[in-house]
Amino acid sequence: MEQNWYKSYDSGVSPTVDFTKVDLTCPGVLKSCVEKFPEVEAIRYAGKVITYKEFGEMTATIAGNFKLFGLEKQDKVCILLPNLPETILSFWSVERAGLTGVMTNPLYSERELMHQINNSESKVIITVDQLLPKVKAVLSETCLKYVFVVRTTEAEVEADGKILPWEELLKANRGYTCDNINPHEDLALLQYTGGTTGISKGCMLTHANILSNAYMLQELFKNELIDGDERFVGVLPYFHVYGLQITMLYPVLIGGTMLPLVRFVPHAFLKLLMNEKITVLASAPSIFSASLTQKDIDSYDISSVKLVISGSAPLPVALMEDFERRTGATIVEGYGLSEASPVTHLSPSHPKVRKPGSIGIPLPSIEAKIVDVEYGIKELPINQNGELCVRGANVMKGYYKNVEATKDVLTDDGWLHTGDIAYVDVDGFCYITDRKKDLIISGGFNVYPREVEEVLYRHPDIVEACVVGVKSELRGEDVKAFIVLGANKTLTERDIISYCRKNLANFKVPRQIEFRESLPKSAVGKILRRELR
Repeated sequence: MEQNWYKSYDSGVSPTVDFTKVDLTCPGVLKSCVEKFPEVEAIRYAGKVITYKEFGEMTATIAGNFKLFGLEKQDKVCILLPNLPETILSFWSVERAGLTGVMTNPLYSERELMHQINNSESKVIITVDQLLPKVKAVLSETCLKYVFVVRTTEAEVEADGKILPWEELLKANRGYTCDNINPHEDLALLQYTGGTTGISKGCMLTHANILSNAYMLQELFKNELIDGDERFVGVLPYFHVYGLQITMLYPVLIGGTMLPLVRFVPHAFLKLLMNEKITVLASAPSIFSASLTQKDIDSYDISSVKLVISGSAPLPVALMEDFERRTGATIVEGYGLSEASPVTHLSPSHPKVRKPGSIGIPLPSIEAKIVDVEYGIKELPINQNGELCVRGANVMKGYYKNVEATKDVLTDDGWLHTGDIAYVDVDGFCYITDRKKDLIISGGFNVYPREVEEVLYRHPDIVEACVVGVKSELRGEDVKAFIVLGANKTLTERDIISYCRKNLANFKVPRQIEFRESLPKSAVGKILRRELR
């Protein structure tokens, strides 16, 4: 049955993708890319280039060495790396060997690192010399057999049997490619949730899950992006599923060039966009905000950028409009979650169709609906808030070794309960109002933090804002706002409340204001609401 959002797709974009006619294994996609684009630059970093022909040879060699070190199909390999060429090579070599990748946040504490290694049962970890002390601290309490270390400093890596230099994975061999992958059963990734809403859980993502999402993107952008001719900047962390899909997986499907950025520095980032003629930029609100603080932003010519995608956190409309006005780029806001590989919604890029403030419409072959929050069963009509549910080939098999948690979010007929509160308008455009558990109930009224934050972001002297609910004997919960001010530090609590009263219903106005120099964020720039609460 035709969905009401189909009419908003660009001309020629199909509402469905026929997955029976495409290769749903990572080794197959990589092989096809190498054959089609052997001389195209696969990776460009610090003046050095790896073509797809070389990329194919290197990943075959690394996959072969995984076998020589005793790894068998579906064994887990933990990748604890910043954005480096070795991160891309590690991921694709793991997939080529039929192993399961475990992308790991370099900012993890020793406790968090140990939990992920042990929960995933990883046998190998690939890391950098600067993170080696953290790995050594937990090594004896894990099931790791080998640690491969990428050097980023002049210091030599002292091998001791278990700890070996990265170069050991580059030693020449006959090469290897796993040829018996079941795309719908074999895991490509154990992608751990960020842990901002509880204990981190491993999402079991098959080859079919992650590649179906890439094919959906390919169909959606078929009129905008040219195979073998796009340049993707890796400013988002590769260990995060958003950065992994958009800037490390999808590029290989279409023969794009990947340019890793090891750390985000606004000036260097804008310079890279300009000098390397980047065409695709996947980013986050915090990156847009930091870029806008550069006084000379107008001097950077980033007209080469065809597509700008914003995700990981809601993008305030005022911030989007300011960035577009200053740079000439058009931002497409999207939405996704680790459990869905991750992208489920994107806004159309055409200005006549796009609706600022909306996460857009479902990707081709994805179904979406809004259900009641209490029971999660009754489908709700347009413009009514409820929980967003999605279904498609990109939705995970479940949480690793966690049947109960899986039952909480996945129905028997494949619907994924996202935990996000949203509504859909008459055209099928979806608007996220907040996390299910972030809903504030004050005096019996529902308050969605996103709505209050949008008002706060429109104030010219407020740089960042986050709203949470705090206990109140009178109203059950009060609205509290955490605020980072810009250059004008004279703004007072009374000024903020007075401003909000002019723009919000009384029950939505923050009763408490806390000024801060900064707000806590995850590695991809998502404000950690739970930490503030």
